Amino acid sequence: MKSLKKLKKITVFCLMTLSALIPNIASAVPPPINIANVNDAESMQSSNDFFGFMAGINRSSALLGDMWGLRKDLSRSGISLAVEETSEVLGNLTGGTKKGFTYDGLTQIVSQLDSQRAFGHYGGLINLSILNLHGTNLSIQNLQSLQSVSGIEGDNSTRLWELWYGQKFLDEDRLDVRIGQQSIDQEFMVSSNALYFMNTMFGWPMLPSADMPSGGPAYPLSALGVRINLRPVDGLNILAGVFNGDPVKNNNGTDPQTQNRYGLNFPLNGGQLYIVEAQFSYPTLGSMVKPSQTQPLGWTYKIGAWYNTNSFLDMSVDQNGMSFANPMSTQLPLKHKGNYAFYTIADQIFWRNEYDPNQTISTFVRVMGTPLKDRNLVDGSLNVGLLMHSPFHNRPADVLGIGLGYTHVSSAVAKLEIETNIVEGLNTPIQSSENFIELTYQYQVKPWVQVQTDIQYVFNPGAGLSVSDHSSSRIKDELVLGMRTNISF
Repeated sequence: MKSLKKLKKITVFCLMTLSALIPNIASAVPPPINIANVNDAESMQSSNDFFGFMAGINRSSALLGDMWGLRKDLSRSGISLAVEETSEVLGNLTGGTKKGFTYDGLTQIVSQLDSQRAFGHYGGLINLSILNLHGTNLSIQNLQSLQSVSGIEGDNSTRLWELWYGQKFLDEDRLDVRIGQQSIDQEFMVSSNALYFMNTMFGWPMLPSADMPSGGPAYPLSALGVRINLRPVDGLNILAGVFNGDPVKNNNGTDPQTQNRYGLNFPLNGGQLYIVEAQFSYPTLGSMVKPSQTQPLGWTYKIGAWYNTNSFLDMSVDQNGMSFANPMSTQLPLKHKGNYAFYTIADQIFWRNEYDPNQTISTFVRVMGTPLKDRNLVDGSLNVGLLMHSPFHNRPADVLGIGLGYTHVSSAVAKLEIETNIVEGLNTPIQSSENFIELTYQYQVKPWVQVQTDIQYVFNPGAGLSVSDHSSSRIKDELVLGMRTNISF
């Protein structure tokens, strides 16, 4: 009986620990990548430039310019090419499970083929993107925070990310359809202002990272699906898509990135993920500003929802409705059919310098929630922040930002932890919420390279996770310093 009780005790603890660490293997969002302007690269390259790029190195949007004629040759066939390297050093000075600094990096290669230029068919686009992730994951190794501190962290690998075909329809291209392997964080649930920050949750939010199977079809994972983008009237876009419900095949609960290490599995047996998002924006496409008028302060508001048809395991009770903490529990979780959540996003410019139109202050807010607490680790998340573009004179491309992140652990998880403490006579912490604040500055050295300094402070890491098995002490608050470089080749 004692050995059985000990086994159940260990099982319960493992379930609790696994539920706390799931987000650490979930998805993020890398920095946006811009495809170099071929004509711009050609005009900046001197015919006498032996190295092929030195003449335009101060003006070109890509370090290698025209790549010794490669970009120009590809352009004749309708092909564009972008290569970007993101490298960063991050470290925690306080808190976490251990202190120290680590390096991690991401190489993105994106190629697109325009069907009009390639073979005279209007409105078609083929997109191929490949990722190489390298370095060490600070959030997993040192922090154990739910909201991981870097949007490029992941398992070391070279993998296919996206491979899709897009086609425009109707007058003024009011309908756009994509089909193929897609990462939905490139279009859905995105705040354009939030993408300047380094923390993962300013890209792909905490709630889907924790609650969708395998963290959802988002960086560095993706899934087969169809997406439509309809613009019925100017200022309104309706995004809708259906994707495979799990980006990995036969998910066994281990790290999903290792289950599809190279991105070459294309499962269709993982149920379905349905998502819809309405986007309202001002000023509308094609709006004109008269010489005597001030440029309007733009905004974009979004509202959306997603539904996944998969089965989801209960966070606290077994198939018989008995708490996992009960010694008589089978430890086989109750299964629930389906899962869903709602969200809303606002991006707004609320101030512009009348003498310097590049200098603006913007804000963003993103709120997400689900009423299904029984099957979800996280039932709510929030991101909010302020950005100042061109904060200093003659620095039009620099950005200064401060942002906050909040996530709340489901009451079902907290209930199980309380019951376990009572039954087992423990005094381990009860998970509640985790918050962080981030201060960042992005400095443009040249058009093709940015250096970003970053400070983050995480309150109540892991939403109150204990430092070790059965410990009554929580992981202490974490101060994280970082430096990132983005180089476009």
